[in-house]
Amino acid sequence: MGRGKNVFSCGEINVFVYIVVAMFGVGSWVAVNGLWVELPVMVPYLPEGWKLPSYLTVIIQLANIGPILVTLAYTCSKDSINEKAIVFLILTVGAVACLLLAFFWRTTSYIGGEEHSTALLVLQFFLACVDCTSSVLFLPFMSLFRVEYMTGYFIGEGMSGLIPSLVALGQGVGKMTCQNMSVLNQTTNISHYEIQPIYHEPTFPVEDFFFFLFAMMIMSGVAFTLLNYLPYCKREHTVEYVMDVEGADSNSSSSNYELSSDHGKVREEEYQDPSQTGHSNTELVPSNKKKKPSLAVCTDTHSSLVSEALSRRTYFYFLILIAWISAISNGVLPSVQTYSCLPYGNSAYHLAVTLSSISNPLACFVAFVLPEASRIIINVLTFFGTCVAAFIMLTAVQSPTPLLVESNGGPVIVVLAWVLFTALISFSKVSIATLFRKEGKRALLWCGAMTQLGSVIGAIITYILVNVLTIFESAPPCA
Repeated sequence: MGRGKNVFSCGEINVFVYIVVAMFGVGSWVAVNGLWVELPVMVPYLPEGWKLPSYLTVIIQLANIGPILVTLAYTCSKDSINEKAIVFLILTVGAVACLLLAFFWRTTSYIGGEEHSTALLVLQFFLACVDCTSSVLFLPFMSLFRVEYMTGYFIGEGMSGLIPSLVALGQGVGKMTCQNMSVLNQTTNISHYEIQPIYHEPTFPVEDFFFFLFAMMIMSGVAFTLLNYLPYCKREHTVEYVMDVEGADSNSSSSNYELSSDHGKVREEEYQDPSQTGHSNTELVPSNKKKKPSLAVCTDTHSSLVSEALSRRTYFYFLILIAWISAISNGVLPSVQTYSCLPYGNSAYHLAVTLSSISNPLACFVAFVLPEASRIIINVLTFFGTCVAAFIMLTAVQSPTPLLVESNGGPVIVVLAWVLFTALISFSKVSIATLFRKEGKRALLWCGAMTQLGSVIGAIITYILVNVLTIFESAPPCA
């Protein structure tokens, strides 16, 4: 089918659809990312104090029950689950949870004799279920679109961290001053002076921030609806193949199909399921024109004639690589960012958080503009990203007196390290996902599953290091 020219076209990309895909991608992690950046405002009002991040980390890992169940459903049902219904369900759950947080985030109760932020922790579990499950639902859904739109999804996923960070900056998150204050020792009843941090009131309350997250989840749901039902967006769907299951000979193991593509028509005697082979850019219609089609399934765009399929060894290697990337970028380093950056000052910490959030979608955009990265480039960038991650871990382990902490160049170096790490790893992740997109829907499912597996392993290891072995030491805010 030919595509009519329109003002929104840019080469093979429809800009409007590309933007809608990015809006859909924003809903993947915006809720959890938003909750993290809002912690400095919430912590003074909650009983857990700065132990709250460790609680949230454990809850996020428990929420991986969501992607596990979805992956099992895919495997057991042979990809026949109703993806649209599940995506609508989790987006609705995410939106409702954000809305409830606006009213109940300060609600506490006593558990085991200790006061806890019960409502926040429970609703955080639902938000984490939504965002973790998105990895194994949103990526397979993107197999509905041509491979060029994959970077648009990852740009949106990167924006899910950037947008809440920018809003939090506008809110004044983390602004504080250090004052010399009198402190009374309750035991000796003697006062003494010490420098303590005084956190400024935010420009708008926490409740408004959760209303903002609610609006972002609604936006993602609207984008998903448009991608599925708006005819203008459906033009960018991959070509459909149609199988006739009515009137088929039950004793026959194969049927005749007419294989049509942009390059002409070929007669094929046996049909292979593209979900198993992973490649098709054709439309199959029954060779008997009188038969009425009864099943339509969307397939991939890049055929094995166009792009080289990954070998089995390379396929599993990239699955392990995406797990490693996710472990260090989602599980390990976010948990130690305060230890790595705060010794260099509060400004260095907030610059590292904000600028690294900006570098994520920028790296995804670069992956869209540049030619497809080769496997060698992916390996090289991942290696350098891992080296930068090792330097960041070194600064975290050495807290509160890391390398160059007394130097004027120390804050610059640590901020650049975080920005460079995020850019390198984000580019590698998008490039690997693009390769898996060409392998088919099941490959994207396993890409998402390995992303979550790596994140879980990284988070568990870091939780043990931070909370059990306590090898990290926080820098005082007013050193």
